[in-house]
Amino acid sequence: MIGDHQTLALLLFGVFVAVTLAITTWVSRNRHGSAEEFYAGGRLFSPMENGFAIAGDYMSAASFLGISGLIALFGYDGLLYSVGFLVAWLVVLFLVAELVRNCGRFTLADVVAARMRERPVRIAAGTSSVTVSVLYLVAQMVGAGSLVALLLGGTSGAAQAWTVIGVGALMVIYVSLGGMRATTWIQIVKAVLLMCGAIALTVLVLVRFHGDFDQLLRTAADRSGHGSQFLAPGLKYGGDWTARLDFISLGLALVLGTAGLPHILSRFYTVPTARAARRSVVWSIGLIGGFYLMTIVLGFGAAAIVGSDAVRGSNAAGNTAVPLLALDLGGGADSTGGTVLFAIVAAIAFATILAVVAGITLASSASVAHDLYASLRRKHAKPRSEVAVARVAAAGIGVVAIGLGLLARDLNVAFLVGLAFAVAASANLPVLLYSLFWRNFTTRGAVWSVYGGLVPSLALVLLSPVVSGGPNSLFPGVDFQYFPLENPGLVSIPLGFLAGWLGTVTSSEPADEAKHAETEVRSLTGAGAV
Repeated sequence: MIGDHQTLALLLFGVFVAVTLAITTWVSRNRHGSAEEFYAGGRLFSPMENGFAIAGDYMSAASFLGISGLIALFGYDGLLYSVGFLVAWLVVLFLVAELVRNCGRFTLADVVAARMRERPVRIAAGTSSVTVSVLYLVAQMVGAGSLVALLLGGTSGAAQAWTVIGVGALMVIYVSLGGMRATTWIQIVKAVLLMCGAIALTVLVLVRFHGDFDQLLRTAADRSGHGSQFLAPGLKYGGDWTARLDFISLGLALVLGTAGLPHILSRFYTVPTARAARRSVVWSIGLIGGFYLMTIVLGFGAAAIVGSDAVRGSNAAGNTAVPLLALDLGGGADSTGGTVLFAIVAAIAFATILAVVAGITLASSASVAHDLYASLRRKHAKPRSEVAVARVAAAGIGVVAIGLGLLARDLNVAFLVGLAFAVAASANLPVLLYSLFWRNFTTRGAVWSVYGGLVPSLALVLLSPVVSGGPNSLFPGVDFQYFPLENPGLVSIPLGFLAGWLGTVTSSEPADEAKHAETEVRSLTGAGAV
């Protein structure tokens, strides 16, 4: 898959990078350098614009490449990711979006610190937000590496490594120069491109099978090598109780994790009112719902048209199923149609990765500057110096994500995102819900809730089959696997809630009733919101 494919795809990559850099440069000339401009884009976006940007932030490489790949390899069991990612938005819509917009200013820690002692809460929430963001970034880096490895015929490890480094450098440029306004417009462009690409591929798959979805499923089952088991639960998460518990753990992480993702929460601050935040989520649910329905068609289409063995042969984790499907739908490797369609899909996937990493990097650098740095130097920190720290933090986070991305290059990107969701659901969601809804919640409870979810979730991942003890682990040559599940959510999410409750009931500090009443009124009515 070299020659024409490579040249055209690289040309389209270059066009997208040039356009997004032009947007970033234009925005950087029209900004005034304030914290509100850098973190929230001046709160000037409409609900529709923000809805498209949220969808662009959420529909990541995990969605486009990873989920379709998992469905192509494991059939029914891969559907859990599509269903989980979509259902999670109901939690965001009903419990989080409007309340977070009213209570916060730039980050998750703003919401929690509204009624607590600021310094310990901001340090805990900032640490958790950065950790979740870096885990999410790693998945995008792995997606970028897989894509370029396919583009170059899978023969160049050096090219894969340089791609990860290049993506990291570009995301630092986007964030440092353009802030939230540039990042938002890049997300909107990317969301439109991704929806158009997914719709085109879905239509082509259905046309191939004359609109007969039943025929598509039966052909996918025949070519999967698993027969009817491909369309039944249990191929990946069946068999023993460990696999079934892993299935439940992953489902919990996906459904609850979205409401704790820092880069999603930060998007609610880019609109002027809480009502606009809620309408943004309604827009995004429509886009995201349609997209995840299409990933089901693309996943089974890859199994039926390309074949599960060919997908696995190209990339063991299935990350290249959609580009291979595009190549076949266009007429094959030697056809003009195949060349063009493959190049377009590869360019859209690459655009997806660039846009998502920009949003995540901005959210994590905001946590470093607005929460960690400003907490340590609260008396001396000025908004302009915070923005300067955020730009430096973006570079540091980019370096860490590049290193971890190179290490985890052989893991499925949707699976990696599942781990990030588990940490977000364990560390961020409990403290957010307690702060919004529990009258007696205290500072100790908030700090314990964050660390009580963050530390166990990370520790359980390190002691799981993901890191050691198996042929597909990060370190296959060693074995310090003591926790049997690949996703820690089943254990770590309850621990986060339990730690928050325990910290509160053992605290000698009384809850501030007045601040809670003020926060409650503000969250429900928007009175006093920034």
